[in-house]
Amino acid sequence: VTTLNVSNDSISDLTGIEGFTALTNLHCGYNQLPSLDVSSNTALTNLNCLGNVLTALDVSSNTALTNLNCRDNQLTTLDVSSNTALTELWCYNNQLTTLDISNTTTLELLQCYNNELTTLDVSNNTALTDLRFSSNQLDTLDVSNNTALTNLVCGNNQLTSLDVSNNTALTNLDCRSNALNTLDISNNTALEGLNCYSTQLTSLDVSSNTALTSLNCSYNQLTSLDVSANTSLTSLDCWSNQLTSLDVSTNTALTSLGCSYNDLTVLDVSNNTALTNLNCSGNELTALDVSNNTALLWLYCGWNGLTAVDMSNNTSLRLLTFNSNDLTSLDVSNNTELTTLDCSDNELTYLNMRNGITDALTTFDATDNTSLTCIETLDP
Repeated sequence: VTTLNVSNDSISDLTGIEGFTALTNLHCGYNQLPSLDVSSNTALTNLNCLGNVLTALDVSSNTALTNLNCRDNQLTTLDVSSNTALTELWCYNNQLTTLDISNTTTLELLQCYNNELTTLDVSNNTALTDLRFSSNQLDTLDVSNNTALTNLVCGNNQLTSLDVSNNTALTNLDCRSNALNTLDISNNTALEGLNCYSTQLTSLDVSSNTALTSLNCSYNQLTSLDVSANTSLTSLDCWSNQLTSLDVSTNTALTSLGCSYNDLTVLDVSNNTALTNLNCSGNELTALDVSNNTALLWLYCGWNGLTAVDMSNNTSLRLLTFNSNDLTSLDVSNNTELTTLDCSDNELTYLNMRNGITDALTTFDATDNTSLTCIETLDP
């Protein structure tokens, strides 16, 4: 027997596995194993013991291992110094405080997020293409030797700086929830995804990143954002900054735009005809033209100063929130797909809900419109 799969079998004891000395593949994940002895299984190349209750795992005898998946256990230590053939290591969702991978120079993938690591030395791991260590306690990271990296996920740590100038192959960078203050990605021209949410940035230059399809720079201190060169963007989230203007006229591929809680007084989305999701809540908008945005499914524009909005072309809308504006009338009679409508806290005197609009609604709020005298639901 070279392959054994006993996953999801409610096993709490794997005694006898030592007799399977020819095993190369062992899958024993999602059981209730408190311990696992694979010291006799020296031919193992692939070990999957994820989703158990292991507090320790000795793989020192398993020098042929190329893939080790021990995620979702209760490991406090993991020694892979003897496993020099490893190419993939999944050890996330454990309680590791240290991880020495200096001998595993062939590693291509390392996922060690959701542990208690304070340091991580990847200087010897030049073959790494995928590195994920979010939700640890690292305050420094040196990836200057890791020029093959295409995916770097290091969010929810305590990093105060991040130098990715040597990582020109990066296609995805997620460094959210750190204290970076600055981020230079001018060399990372292959980037397709960037998430720098909540990193205390005061400026962000993405002019060199023309391959970007997804950008999340929300919850920073940005006063301006130039995305004119990022014509491939399909998703842009820049909410909770200090933006006074936002030009998305060249971003015609956008399907999702989140720019809520800024200081925008004007928002022109006339060129963004592919938009299905628009959230511009919490700004200072007094007008909003969505007549060209016929693909819209979700529109959030509460907490602005809107006095009137024409929704007649947006016949695919499922969700519409206009709460806390200055609307005096609202006509949603063409929006027959609506399931959620919130127009509370306005100055409405008239609300047109003809054409069976109420039939599909699961959520409806028109409270705090003290002058609302007519909600028209019957067809003439």
